[in-house]
Amino acid sequence: MRLLDQFGYELTAQNMECVSAWNATITAFLAHAKDTPIHLEKALQADPDFALGHAARGLFCLLLGRRELLATASDCLPIARASVKARGASEREQAVVRALSAWLDGWPSESAEILDAALRKHPRDAFLLKLVHAIRFVLGDATGMRSSIETVLPEYDPTHPSYGYVLGCRAFSLEETGDYREAEAIGREGLEHAPDDAWGLHAVAHVHDMTGRMEEGIGWLESQPNGWSHCNNFGYHVWWHLALMYLDRGDVSRVLSLYDEEIRRDKTDDYRDISNGVSLLVRLELEGVNVGDRWEELALLSDKRAEDGCNVFADLHYMMALLNGGRKLGAERLMKSLHRTASGEGDLARISNTSGETAALGLEQFRLGNYGSAFVNLRKARKNLNTIGGSHAQRDVFERLTIDAGIRAGLAGDARSLLEERLKLRGGLDHYAEQRFELCGKMLRAEEIMGDQRLRATSG
Repeated sequence: MRLLDQFGYELTAQNMECVSAWNATITAFLAHAKDTPIHLEKALQADPDFALGHAARGLFCLLLGRRELLATASDCLPIARASVKARGASEREQAVVRALSAWLDGWPSESAEILDAALRKHPRDAFLLKLVHAIRFVLGDATGMRSSIETVLPEYDPTHPSYGYVLGCRAFSLEETGDYREAEAIGREGLEHAPDDAWGLHAVAHVHDMTGRMEEGIGWLESQPNGWSHCNNFGYHVWWHLALMYLDRGDVSRVLSLYDEEIRRDKTDDYRDISNGVSLLVRLELEGVNVGDRWEELALLSDKRAEDGCNVFADLHYMMALLNGGRKLGAERLMKSLHRTASGEGDLARISNTSGETAALGLEQFRLGNYGSAFVNLRKARKNLNTIGGSHAQRDVFERLTIDAGIRAGLAGDARSLLEERLKLRGGLDHYAEQRFELCGKMLRAEEIMGDQRLRATSG
């Protein structure tokens, strides 16, 4: 019997029970739902030799960026290959197996290329589309995210079962490439078709953040309290966005309340959850807020992850937690891990070599109060920092640290230049920029006065 998935493509599966569970897995994956692994497990129970399911499981593990899950991902590959050899598989399914192999070899960029090639041949497969989107996000490849979607977009219309989720991905890629007006419109449209698309919901929140429309952003998120209640840990990230907006308003008590009650409610050690907490605490401290003992929890978890070496974005956030939590030995171990990674091969080596090590050194120098050195290193890393992955909003913590290092080092002109570049990227002023522009202006005027020869004392 020829079995088809919800997109009309052939599946090499034994029964409809597996197909139904696989379709549910895809929809849950698109919605960032917490029950995604439950549906995948049901599919594999229904068909233990389901090659596509095993390959997907391996890629899901790699996306989590945890050292202990590398073994699980590695175990998935031979099972998937054996199944393909024993009973065959479609070209599309084999592409996912090859993508897993490429990432395990150290090349997630090649994994994304393999999946993109398969997507072009099977353009209505929203699973492939979302998988490419996720991997390119980890690689900080906003242009690639956008190109991937726009290449196949003509195949999608409201009759497609995943239309709303695809629009959510498109909205995010538009936002990350600076098309803010279209991103907001597409994101809102997508939610009309898929109300549980937390990714699309958060894409619109990104637009509010990047254009300095924080009050609208607060209203947008708070008017849809159920928009991310079904989510896995991605839900904490949406709460993080709301906290950023309240921070811009200056409502510190609300920010700390969101931190304690939502963002770090469950004290998880997922790198994305730790990064939410770390970057928010850094922002608070840059505004002069005493965050109490909140660093201790993050530093303890980061200490256990200091040698994971799976994701440079994660490593740099672990580094901030370790430095601010006073765990010097953990920070030293992480720095050594970054150096080992940088001397190896693969995408991680390239990213660690071009930005990871330098950024980590800049973070260390900032914590030590060596602001001139911190500024030099953070600005150098900034050129390629997008490659660590994440979004503009997530990487903005490094922008703020670089700018503040420049100000504290007395480099007002350099700091103002970075503020201007940041403003050009974002398309709107936020409170942080307004304050720093004003401070830089005062510093530069003071420098001008100090350098005015007419004001110097003269003899006799």
